Amino acid sequence: MALGNRRAAGDAHAITEGVIWKQLLIFFFPILLGTFFQQLYNTADAIIVGKFVGKEGLAAVGGTTGTLINLLVGFFTGLSSGATVILSQYYGARDNVNVSRTVHTAIALALAGGLVLSAVGIIISPTVLRMMNTPDDVLPLSITYIRIYFCGTIASLVYNIGAGILRAVGDSRRPLIFLICSCMINILLDIILVLGLEMGVAGAALATILSQLFSASLVIATLLRSHHALRLHVSKIRFHKDLLSRVVRIGLPAGLQSVMYSLSNLIVQASINVFGTDMMAAKTAFGKIDSMFWMIIQAYGVSITTFVGQNFGAMKYDRMRRSVRVCMFMAACTTVVVSTLVCIFGRPLYSLFTSEPVVIENGMMILNRLAPFYITFVCVEILAGTLRGAGDSLLPMLITLFGTCILRMIWVQGIAPSHHDVLFTLLCYPISWSTTSCLFVLYYFKGGWLNRCRIKAGHIAAPIAK
Repeated sequence: MALGNRRAAGDAHAITEGVIWKQLLIFFFPILLGTFFQQLYNTADAIIVGKFVGKEGLAAVGGTTGTLINLLVGFFTGLSSGATVILSQYYGARDNVNVSRTVHTAIALALAGGLVLSAVGIIISPTVLRMMNTPDDVLPLSITYIRIYFCGTIASLVYNIGAGILRAVGDSRRPLIFLICSCMINILLDIILVLGLEMGVAGAALATILSQLFSASLVIATLLRSHHALRLHVSKIRFHKDLLSRVVRIGLPAGLQSVMYSLSNLIVQASINVFGTDMMAAKTAFGKIDSMFWMIIQAYGVSITTFVGQNFGAMKYDRMRRSVRVCMFMAACTTVVVSTLVCIFGRPLYSLFTSEPVVIENGMMILNRLAPFYITFVCVEILAGTLRGAGDSLLPMLITLFGTCILRMIWVQGIAPSHHDVLFTLLCYPISWSTTSCLFVLYYFKGGWLNRCRIKAGHIAAPIAK
């Protein structure tokens, strides 16, 4: 077995045996750094375009287009997370046959999903961008950027699913290395295509898909050389019906949950767009600063999903519960620090994206309204990751449907228009975060989810009906 495979096997053993807080941090930091570099090359697009193309280009590469991209790509990424959960459970149970079958089903899903997503995105994006009240001076640039971006979604899905496979077995180091390399290539290509060749937003989009193709190639090469349980054989890439049904059962609610987040954000973004290009550019820049919190909390979410998945597969339920408590505490402490730092250093952070005072002032208003409420989202991410790792995804999806999508729609469509104030509109975020968090806490402690998951997994027999 190669050194990397021995390391992955050792990490997986530590997940079910080691000191919880140490192993969470060992697993968390590569995921966090990986997410950081993934955000970095998106941020690099925004910085370079914002500085050298203008506020219209900045709005085009991150505002409405980013929300629409997250909507479509997020669905397939959420759907594929079912494969990651199943794989971590089989790996924790040392079932190598089903580990291999899951790997090949997941890659088949990435290829098929990427093809469908490319076609759908290219066709519908101009219509959706117009429906979202995209300003006339931004619309042509947005259409150019998003159509080029969607040409590379197969590579994006292959990387994300392949990296998820590696993380599911405890290997978070190599996906990090791949993302660092991809990020450096993206920044270099941004400089060449946007600054050197003056291709504008088209150059930024092309740089992104070429860097994603590079990272996808690295993760596929790794799977092709992995040890026997994880090794990818091109001739074996296919849908295994029994596994596909389980992937859909677990992953579809997660995919729909991602769609709900993105759909509600799309509705909010459409409401922000009516305030003009300056506010749209400010919201875009805020999204890049805001991503510092989301990449941290999502890294905790991925970590706890893998921890719970492997310990659930190994039937170590007490360790599973303890890991949730430890992860919740760590995430809450980190969130307080991040909220404080972005509020203190918000203005210099905004100056990285634009030098226009009105955009910076608008961005600071948004930042000061939302950042103090990040703490209210911690329970949502950690508990949703916990339930997902055990294979429970339907009821958490319904909680998210109500807490994020429905509440935000009621606020944005029914309450905010009468005030016509951007800050009042953005109150939908802390309200929805707080409500959803309370619902997840109630379900975690009173929902009986663990016994249902144990019955579905065959760990305990179902009660006999009388």
